[in-house]
Amino acid sequence: MLRFLGVLAFVFAAVSGSLAQERAVATFAGGCFWCTEADFDKIDGVISTTSGYTGGKTANPTYPQVGAGSTGHTEGVEIVYDPAKVTYQKLLEVFWRNHDPLAKDRQFCDRGDMYRPGIFFHSEEQRQQAEAFKKQAAARFAPRIVQTEITKAGVFWKAEDYHQDYHTKNPVRYKLYRFNCGRDQRLEELFGKADKSS
Repeated sequence: MLRFLGVLAFVFAAVSGSLAQERAVATFAGGCFWCTEADFDKIDGVISTTSGYTGGKTANPTYPQVGAGSTGHTEGVEIVYDPAKVTYQKLLEVFWRNHDPLAKDRQFCDRGDMYRPGIFFHSEEQRQQAEAFKKQAAARFAPRIVQTEITKAGVFWKAEDYHQDYHTKNPVRYKLYRFNCGRDQRLEELFGKADKSS
């Protein structure tokens, strides 16, 4: 029996280690987290997306608190992904193509620092890749200033349940919001028409 339990523990440890290698985390803030979540849900290799709040000082923030602008948090999305199927580089490409890097303390129709764009890195490698993308963007948009912040990831606070997967739970309201906010119109102005194949 003891020998069986020992073998079982070994197998469990091996499987746990394997699962850990198959998962990594990325955190981005691209304005409304409903839209950011929807953009990343399309990517093969993304395991899950969670809407929430990050970059501020208030613990356990609520949506009304963040919306009031007193917490220092921005709306963000935490992405769990399989690095064997999608690289952090690819996630950065998706992020840069789906936010307005020239907007300070706002994104599209939403105003306030709770909508400021940002990359919250989880490792030195992520930081270096994010900085490289920002440098490319700065050259592309010069002399305009790229406002996207690059900050070490801190605590990520999950948003209320009704915000999670909003684009699938409330597709009509979501599409109306996205259109009326001018998100895709502005993205096309900045980057040209989106490649529907990716």
